[in-house]
Amino acid sequence: MDETDPDADALDAYSATVMRVTEQVLPSVAAVTVRTRQGGGAGSASVITADGDLLTSAHVVDGAVGVELAFSDGTASAAHVVGADPLSDLAVLRADGPTPPPVVLGDAARLRVGQLVVALGNPLGLSGSVTAGIVSGLGRSLPTRSGRVIDEVIQTDAALNPGNSGGVLSDGSSRMVGVNTAVAGIGVGLAVPINATTRAIIDALRTRGRVRRAWLGIAGATVPLSPAAAAKVGSDAGMQVVQVVSGSPAAHAGAHVGDVVISLDGIPILDPTGVQRAMVEGAIGRRMEMTVWRNGALVDVVVEPEELHVR
Repeated sequence: MDETDPDADALDAYSATVMRVTEQVLPSVAAVTVRTRQGGGAGSASVITADGDLLTSAHVVDGAVGVELAFSDGTASAAHVVGADPLSDLAVLRADGPTPPPVVLGDAARLRVGQLVVALGNPLGLSGSVTAGIVSGLGRSLPTRSGRVIDEVIQTDAALNPGNSGGVLSDGSSRMVGVNTAVAGIGVGLAVPINATTRAIIDALRTRGRVRRAWLGIAGATVPLSPAAAAKVGSDAGMQVVQVVSGSPAAHAGAHVGDVVISLDGIPILDPTGVQRAMVEGAIGRRMEMTVWRNGALVDVVVEPEELHVR
């Protein structure tokens, strides 16, 4: 390299970081081959425990009747699905044979826009592929096939292609901060974050094989409030109810289409994801106060969420 090049040191540092991440993380990333009754598919997964649990995307193993893993050191093993959660697009596999050491899980909450990230996986059947880029955006939302939205999604310009799903998005310290899950367009990749919420989901999948969530039975959209309403409510916006499912907890509680949800269990609600975040396992069967703006007045509605059953 030309020592007079002013970018030489930066290029060396960039390359050194990517190579270090590759050396430390890639051995723990498996190429996943899936058999289903309709055919087959492929993706990626990463070892997350010393006893052979792996993390991947739920859509990678959807309908799986057989799963095979192949690692970069030549290790191969069959695996089975321990649990999958389509609402977060996460799934846990358990290898039937030995696996390489696990990756180190990081915290996506510490990421910053512009930070270097490295994507490792098996795109287009090309095992052991590595791409690098930056965090292009944080706090994105990703709709799932179920219609639910995954929050706090990481946007990156590291190249992602079919087969990358389930693979590792690593920071420069070789910590897994995301699970690559989707390609939104040219130069736009998305990853489900590793954070407190997803760690709880992963633990539930590992121990119980499923994630329990609460359900109210309402759908809505964010609406601005008039200055007069905002002065009474103490907020400029809320979630207007556009649907109340018949027979749902919200219907039994007397929620109406047109209500604007202001708070739920004392937590301000500004959009539909605010309600979604409150529907955790601990909310099942617990009486909660939902404050709505209705016909120019604040009304308290007591709701009792039920368990959500995903088909």
